[in-house]
Amino acid sequence: MIKSSFIRRLTLILIDLACFVAIFTASFVISEYFSSTSVKLDIAASYFITGCIFGGILLLSRLVFSVYTNVWRYANSKAYLTMVFSDIVGGLVALFVSYALDDYSLYMGVWQSVVNVALYCLATLTLRFGYQQYYRHFNLNLDYLNKIGVAIVGAGQVGTLLAEELKYNKTSHYRPICFIDKSADKIGGKIADLRVYKEDEHVIDKIKDLPVQEIFIALPNIDGETAKKLLDFYSKTGCKVKLYDFPINQKEGEENSKRVLRPFNIEDLLFRDALKIADNGMKNFYKDKTVLVTGGGGSIGSELCRQVAKRSPKQLIILDIYENNAYEIQQELLRKYRDKLDLRVEIASVRDPDRLDAIFNHYKPEIVFHAAAHKHVPLMEHSSCEAVKNNVFGTYNVANAAEKHSVKRFILISSDKAVNPTNIMGATKRLCEMVVQCRENSNTSFSCVRFGNVLGSNGSVIPLFKSQIEKGGPITITDKRIIRYFMTIPEAAQLVMEAGFLAERGELFVLDMGKPIKIIDLAENMIKLSGYRPYEDIDIVEVGLRPGEKLYEELLIKTETLDKTENNLIFIERDQPLSRRDVDKKLSALKKVLDSTKGEINSEKIKKAMKKAISTYHDPEEVNCKAEESEEMNNIKDVSETVKI
Repeated sequence: MIKSSFIRRLTLILIDLACFVAIFTASFVISEYFSSTSVKLDIAASYFITGCIFGGILLLSRLVFSVYTNVWRYANSKAYLTMVFSDIVGGLVALFVSYALDDYSLYMGVWQSVVNVALYCLATLTLRFGYQQYYRHFNLNLDYLNKIGVAIVGAGQVGTLLAEELKYNKTSHYRPICFIDKSADKIGGKIADLRVYKEDEHVIDKIKDLPVQEIFIALPNIDGETAKKLLDFYSKTGCKVKLYDFPINQKEGEENSKRVLRPFNIEDLLFRDALKIADNGMKNFYKDKTVLVTGGGGSIGSELCRQVAKRSPKQLIILDIYENNAYEIQQELLRKYRDKLDLRVEIASVRDPDRLDAIFNHYKPEIVFHAAAHKHVPLMEHSSCEAVKNNVFGTYNVANAAEKHSVKRFILISSDKAVNPTNIMGATKRLCEMVVQCRENSNTSFSCVRFGNVLGSNGSVIPLFKSQIEKGGPITITDKRIIRYFMTIPEAAQLVMEAGFLAERGELFVLDMGKPIKIIDLAENMIKLSGYRPYEDIDIVEVGLRPGEKLYEELLIKTETLDKTENNLIFIERDQPLSRRDVDKKLSALKKVLDSTKGEINSEKIKKAMKKAISTYHDPEEVNCKAEESEEMNNIKDVSETVKI
């Protein structure tokens, strides 16, 4: 079966040849008509031969410059310029060949040749441009006027491309009405046949008078602060406001990166820009290495797997106890890197040292990211024995396996809740840090990475709020005073990758996460993003602090107690690690208490034992009563208003 693309190209070639024959024939007839001599057959034959030379070379030139590969209904200025350039080159070559045959000057002058080629180029360009305009303006859907009217903020290249796509894509549900821009040289004019209005206080009323139902923000490199201001400003129109931007967690220039129309997300409105962590040789560091990720199916673990996979490792091993999550990330990576990545999945528990030993012995990993952990604060308060078994002794087992099998780098994923913990989860994470840091004299390089809450992770507040909004509310928060540090999942994963690259021995890496966010502001913003009014359409209800919950997470960055790294977003805690002997004593005492509890629920024995092991572990009431005096709670007062929409 003949391909439609071949038929399209053949049709264009035949049309071009017809144009060429018509123009050169007309040129010959006109020149001979005004000639004083009668037409001779030998002159006509020579003219015909010269015409064949020009026609053949012009056609060949267009083939060389791939003119016929363009789909002209979507052609841009580059396609038209390429066509003009190919005809200039072809015309010059044809002139040279004709003169070389020593028969040219008798039958066609240079200027006549130039005019003929120019007319040929103009005629074929006109046909293509006319077809393009016909397709655009007369081949639109009959229901074009029934589509959703939109105003596009930004009349630059991004906005213009969006307008063209919306106007001429048959599957589009939108009809662009106008542009809005601040540039004085664009205001009042037309771009893509759309009027450009000035972005000022009057544009809100102007939009209300136009058939506009939605507003698209089409600006390049938009930051969080600008996004908040634009959303706040254009929400006054009563229209839905959307972004024409790259998907969350994807950046311009990445493989397969493409702008899409999407609603605003809470990540867009963070009062700081997303952190950009330079690669700094990371790609080469992880290239051709065997990397194992425990908890590889979780929020952080799966993103670590994505980050490692795109850095061309020799082999990537996903280790997880929950097979569904492990299967999902396995299938995702296989779809993307099927022929490029040696990917293995092992279902195993970090509590089982024999299983870990077998896996490490089989794969011989060079780098281990330990992300497996129980992390839900209230659940771990109730199941404290499980938190200790999984987090503390699970980390101990993985660290031992790493040492035994000569792993080069071991990176523990820790938490800001390990700083002066008020709950079992935080206390176990602090003890995990001790387990790792005490191994200074090991052949394996051990390090820890500590960061705050991750936006959108499993069990985090963002998915909970989204679910509550979808059900019509109310949104429940434990206390209106609560503040938290936030970062995105890719930021967290990149930090861990950077730490693995920078690690030498025993470091506790800490990220500068900017300023904390008030959870009630987060809830109000998410309601507004969903098109509702806080406390009117959807209420926010305070339900009281949960067991072990702290009103604030303490500042992770206090530069007077931290050392800088080559990355100005990453610091190293000046923490004098305990000896391995001291840590082993703590673990031995804790193991005895754990065995004595026999799995009892909400064990007070375990909590008392953890307080002995972790001197900074306090009851939440001891810390929360002093919250108003803390540097963190005072710091948020300067920020809370700027985050509101």
